[in-house]
Amino acid sequence: MHRRAQARAGSGSISKPTRSDSQFTHRDSARFMTESTHPISDRVREALAVSQRGSVELLPEADWLKKLARSEATGQPLRIKFGLDPTAPDLHLGHTVVFNKLRQLQDLGHTVIPLIGDFTSMIGDPSGRNSTRPPLTREQIEANARTYFDQISLVLDIERAEVRYNSEWSDPLGARGMIQLAARYTVARMMERDDFARRYASNTPISVHEFLYPLMQGYDSVALKSDLELGGTDQKFNLLVGRALQAEYGQEPQCVLTMPLLEGLDGVEKMSKSKGNYIGITEPANTMFAKLLSVSDTLMWRYFTLLSFRPETDVSALRREVEQGRNPKDAKVMLAKEITARFHSRAAADAAEEDFQRRAAGGVPDVIPEHSLDGAPLAIGAVLKQAGLVPSTSEALRMVEQGGVRVDGTAISDKGLKLPAGVYVLQVGKRKFARVTLAV
Repeated sequence: MHRRAQARAGSGSISKPTRSDSQFTHRDSARFMTESTHPISDRVREALAVSQRGSVELLPEADWLKKLARSEATGQPLRIKFGLDPTAPDLHLGHTVVFNKLRQLQDLGHTVIPLIGDFTSMIGDPSGRNSTRPPLTREQIEANARTYFDQISLVLDIERAEVRYNSEWSDPLGARGMIQLAARYTVARMMERDDFARRYASNTPISVHEFLYPLMQGYDSVALKSDLELGGTDQKFNLLVGRALQAEYGQEPQCVLTMPLLEGLDGVEKMSKSKGNYIGITEPANTMFAKLLSVSDTLMWRYFTLLSFRPETDVSALRREVEQGRNPKDAKVMLAKEITARFHSRAAADAAEEDFQRRAAGGVPDVIPEHSLDGAPLAIGAVLKQAGLVPSTSEALRMVEQGGVRVDGTAISDKGLKLPAGVYVLQVGKRKFARVTLAV
């Protein structure tokens, strides 16, 4: 796994604050930030607009303006942190909302720091949960982290990023350091978290180790001397803990930028693999393109805001054209080709568009998965499941009942159908195909 060869800020341990450091209060921090003398130029305001595009909150906005102005005046890039706990091996477009923002800030010349939470993953993030999250093993974390690194490289310029692992400073902290860190935050403030408060009120267990998670995430900001930390709206409390701990350690507190949770293909629930409404960033180009074209005309504009790198002026002009009568499919194709090209290539995006048009005209894609199965005659539900076209036999039968299954181009409605030995082209819905060779 790539680890940028730089001096590791905070590596090993963080020195205790001096007497003057420990007297550094939140009021001092606020006064420090208001004393900036750097002018706010048009370029800085444009950088602010880029920062805020599609975001939910920027806290505090005035502080971020001052940081941007100072950076422009001094030529010193700002340090922008985003923590990744590698809890699952595959990412979807919902995860890339924050990565896209990091890339935009990276293109402004700032240092982005994808932080792999190999230490915090062993605690388990309790954010937004009603129960304790099971911690991962070291082996699971390392395997997932390798996959995460490969996938975030599809969005960020990794050669210009500072990839870090929080075990660098968290492992050496030890029991004494953990106790000293815990002394810097109160239980009362910890219980201000909505999820902790709800669980406490409902007598749902809260493990003591879960209190350590936001503390360790905040400690990461101290170690990295972060100027800005990004996260989803569900991470707001943890991000603010980082500000508080930086003040405790005599640092200028980071600003906080929260990004929304992207809705999935259904336009209702947040994008999730478990809900089946996701677009995986490693899915085949044809699948990615087709899924993007399936989003509603309304949801398309939210995807433009959160996923596209097109200037907002261009998106606004395109939206006006659609409102004035242009076919919304034209805009959707632009979006689908941009996203598909980002994770594959421009040639792959063009080929995916051609494949989609061919399928829309009733054709079969040039390349489809092939499977060899035994046991003919085999029930249609079992065939569809074993061919990977449905997650379960019950789902297969439901699709048959709804007319969503075709065998060699013919829709079937008999849930009791058994296929004899032979070669079949199976289709489920509009996008899933497989060629199955069935033997006795």
